[in-house]
Amino acid sequence: VQLQASGGGLVQAGGSLRLSCAASGNIFSINDMGWYRQAPGEQRVLVAAITIDGDTNYGDSVSGRFTISRDNAKNTVYLQMNSLKPEDTAVYYCKAHVKIRRWAPQNMYWGQGTQVTVSS
Repeated sequence: VQLQASGGGLVQAGGSLRLSCAASGNIFSINDMGWYRQAPGEQRVLVAAITIDGDTNYGDSVSGRFTISRDNAKNTVYLQMNSLKPEDTAVYYCKAHVKIRRWAPQNMYWGQGTQVTVSS
């Protein structure tokens, strides 16, 4: 199973970006999916998460500005980021909990990370 993240880049404060993360490989089902971020010298923290049923959870610093969504048919999770601030600058990682067979336990997979830089 591989997670391929894309959509990062450089944007001015107040701008928007949309991240995508597509899962591929031997996949039976994907349960929770999410986005985390890690700034230099800091720990990786939750940005947003979404269940297979579409229930969402956001970190306090992004609530109201970011929106997570998913397309189960495409095994893809998205993160729409609006009203970006310089403090949103970080490497963004996607994560997915994947079952490769019906009766197998789920395993956690990480994407490779995509850089988001917000200039002031």
